[in-house]
Amino acid sequence: MRSVTATAAKATSFARSRSAGKLALNVAAMAAVVALSGCSLFSSKKDPNPPAPLVEFTQRMRAQAAWTVSVGKAGSYQFSPAFASGSVFAAANDGTVVRINAQNGQTLWRSRAEGNLTAGVGSDGSTVVVVGEKGRIQAFDAASGKATWSAQAPSEVLSAPAVGEGLVVIRSIDNRVTAYDADNGSQRWMVQRNVPSLTLRNAPGIVIGSQTAFVALPGGRLSALALNNGGPRWEVAVGDPRGTTELERISDVSGVPALGSRDICAVSYQGRIGCFDLLNGNVRWIKEFSSDVGVNLDDAYVYAADVGGAVTEFARDTGAVIWRNDRLKNRQLSSPIAVGRAVAVADFQGYIHFLSREDGAFVARLATDGSAVQAPPVSTGSSVVFQTKSGTVVSVAAE
Repeated sequence: MRSVTATAAKATSFARSRSAGKLALNVAAMAAVVALSGCSLFSSKKDPNPPAPLVEFTQRMRAQAAWTVSVGKAGSYQFSPAFASGSVFAAANDGTVVRINAQNGQTLWRSRAEGNLTAGVGSDGSTVVVVGEKGRIQAFDAASGKATWSAQAPSEVLSAPAVGEGLVVIRSIDNRVTAYDADNGSQRWMVQRNVPSLTLRNAPGIVIGSQTAFVALPGGRLSALALNNGGPRWEVAVGDPRGTTELERISDVSGVPALGSRDICAVSYQGRIGCFDLLNGNVRWIKEFSSDVGVNLDDAYVYAADVGGAVTEFARDTGAVIWRNDRLKNRQLSSPIAVGRAVAVADFQGYIHFLSREDGAFVARLATDGSAVQAPPVSTGSSVVFQTKSGTVVSVAAE
């Protein structure tokens, strides 16, 4: 099971199963941190939510790893790869930052940030950005790998920076969204949001497009901020906090919103999944759903894995359920992503499962290094790239 972190002025302990997600208790006066590993504070002879065994199936596609590169371990954080300008950028907890040729896996450069990292990597193909402990932001030239500037975030950062249209946009755990000039690191604007008392530990992400930063927020909100000044364009409720306890009311937007040319799709924990008009935030469709790993989309469909381990394909225009595969229960899935004629999703043992885009049936399976894949995968167009907790960056495809 993944670790659970509680942060409060007074140390607070609790335990939750993976189906309840990673939780972090946030209050204004942050002090003690208590890390709890496992499903329970007490020993247990039997896992109440055992992972589903790997099913046998007739392989209908050939899955293969085009290349693998070892970057470095993630530690207790999530490091997601980024794709830009024909390259994959990746980082590790020990400060390693690399640029990899997306076609052949050749490492083009390998640099080292100062100190340990907690988030990364973000890139637009010109600037590469990571964030270190205590919110230290560090930027590198994408062509050479040389350090270019550093800046200070308001507090710790757990999600990858968004880089685009001349800005670097970061959300820190105090729920401030801050934009920096991509050329020199000077602060351009900052927006402060309220922090719910309990939030998911795997921080919501940001995506940039159409002169707008689309920010996934705790409390179930998806906010569109103007890049020039951080002003609000629109905001919608993806999650709908319900229940009588703070745990029951957690409804954070999960992962990175999936950006299309006309719409943007997002999912929340203990909440809903939906797609919204890019210009005004109007709801195109929305359904009850719970996920802590985010969504992906292609021209026709939206893909999501729920907290129990079921993978669902939705029609992008209407939200109709096309298929649902529930044979991966409690395997702590990554967000699913389309690749060729398949949908790829990874699990806590490093297996990458390929499901048919037509009916969700298993068509192939690929083993990596045996460690969990928690970070969002990224598409390069012809393949998808996953990064494991042990630091293997792997490009995979299915034919």
